[in-house]
Amino acid sequence: MAKPLAASKKVMKNYLSELLTEELPELEKKTIKVASKTHNVIENNRLETLLQNVNAELDIAPSDVDTQQEFAQQEITENKFAQQSQGEVALTTQKSSGDFIVKTPKSYRQGDFQALFFDVAGLTIAVPLIELGGIHKVDKTTSLMGKPDWFKGVMLYRDEKINVVDTALWVMPEKCDETLKNSLNYQYIIMLNDSRWGLMAENLVDTVVLQQDEVKWLDSSSKRPWLAGLVKNKMCALLDVDALIALLNEGSGINQLD
Repeated sequence: MAKPLAASKKVMKNYLSELLTEELPELEKKTIKVASKTHNVIENNRLETLLQNVNAELDIAPSDVDTQQEFAQQEITENKFAQQSQGEVALTTQKSSGDFIVKTPKSYRQGDFQALFFDVAGLTIAVPLIELGGIHKVDKTTSLMGKPDWFKGVMLYRDEKINVVDTALWVMPEKCDETLKNSLNYQYIIMLNDSRWGLMAENLVDTVVLQQDEVKWLDSSSKRPWLAGLVKNKMCALLDVDALIALLNEGSGINQLD
């Protein structure tokens, strides 16, 4: 069992390296300078509040009655009135037309910021804490016909319908053979900002304060708009949450961006 897991982690690290077109320079180890104590206390309290949801019991169990019809109607309404994410302006939408996305500055692009790290199949992913909408335990999902493979289904949490994404299948579909799929042990749902989208995660790794120069930022017309940058010393992806939400709303998988 140890060898397949080690091999999987190596494949995932190589895969992440392939996401970037430029090679990273050698980096010296740096001690992270923590931002002001007041800022960190506020951010840590916010994270503690979000984590309380993880240990809470789900009050409402999923119901299969009319779930597909309700969600289908919801999706039609959302698609009709959907607007482009606040974090970016798309000048064109098709790769064949030479799409070009201009990203507006994020608040976490100034000064130090905190990020939550989680892992999926040996691949570590980070999300800016300010764009973390919540954390839930994985519960029963209701699958919907006609959805992409990466769409796990709809999970009910209290009065909220969560669109659950199989993170491994979305980020690295070509790597997800049956062996890898069977080895996945999803335990958490990482909510994206205030949207209904949630990414499945196997483990919550850590919350870290990052400095601007610790991230290799991908700006302007990145071929992968969902990728805000690469955390250098951890060799992991930092998500552009707004761009990812926009792609999920469109039903776009990662291969459709190539």
